Amino acid sequence: MRILIVHNLYQQRGGEDAVVDAETDLLTSRGHDVHRFTRHNDDLERLGLASAAMQAVWSHRTARAMSETITAWRPDVVHAHNTWSLISPSVYWAAAKAGVPTVNTLHNFRLLCPQATFLRNNTICEDCLGHVPWRGAVRSCYRGSRAQSAVLAGMLTLHAALGTYQHKVTRYIALTEFARRKFIDGGLPEKRIVVKPNFVDFSAPTTHAREGFLFVGRLSPEKGVALLAQAAAVAAVRVRVAGTGADARLLDGVPTVQQLGALNGDSVRREMECATALVLPSICYENLPRTLVEAYASGLPVIASRLGALP
Repeated sequence: MRILIVHNLYQQRGGEDAVVDAETDLLTSRGHDVHRFTRHNDDLERLGLASAAMQAVWSHRTARAMSETITAWRPDVVHAHNTWSLISPSVYWAAAKAGVPTVNTLHNFRLLCPQATFLRNNTICEDCLGHVPWRGAVRSCYRGSRAQSAVLAGMLTLHAALGTYQHKVTRYIALTEFARRKFIDGGLPEKRIVVKPNFVDFSAPTTHAREGFLFVGRLSPEKGVALLAQAAAVAAVRVRVAGTGADARLLDGVPTVQQLGALNGDSVRREMECATALVLPSICYENLPRTLVEAYASGLPVIASRLGALP
């Protein structure tokens, strides 16, 4: 097949970017012809606020470039991942106009919640689920900015009214059954949502002596860093922490915590081969973190929050 992968790259590389790379490699290795259509959120720094807001709601640049790419490359299917914020939902209309079916992987809950994780004030909040997300705008749920939250809520409301998500996407991929049920509750067509988990592909680990716990991820509130710090302070076990972020300060001075900073994929897997368990203390609804899948592939048990899809 000829597969056109669409993805809006994040300013800080994360799990979604890694999934796109892994799926591209897997499809290519199985003989498919893969082309990538991307934009990068670093470009936001060169745009004015008004221009960035307009492109988030409907990007004429994306729609035009997408139509040209489809005409020139003639894909059998479009596979969209992240479209926020520069690609915008205009990409679905361009594909539909060209008669090309679109598959969309639902990496987070952005279509249902402006904040994307159903988290507000460090507590699960589903007030926008199945409703016009005006509360997310009023409460500044996205990055603490009322203006940015209003743009996102406006984009979701407009495209819900236009039927973009109901009629312009041929198939949705949810990562877990929990996520699938949430999207159905939020109004996406039940018969169009299938479950396909994230995956990893690397060699079986060598045998090492295992000692201590391991945390891998962004050091931010939704990842449960404060909870990790509290647990580490009372547990007489070593915790190695791989990652960076503003909440790193919460781990400073905790004697059982060793901060490793940002590690590449190979270094993370070496840490996983030497740990007793991965700690995943998220306080938000995770979908299916690649970190969890990598841990299992490394023979590493996972201790996770009993929340959302994680159990």
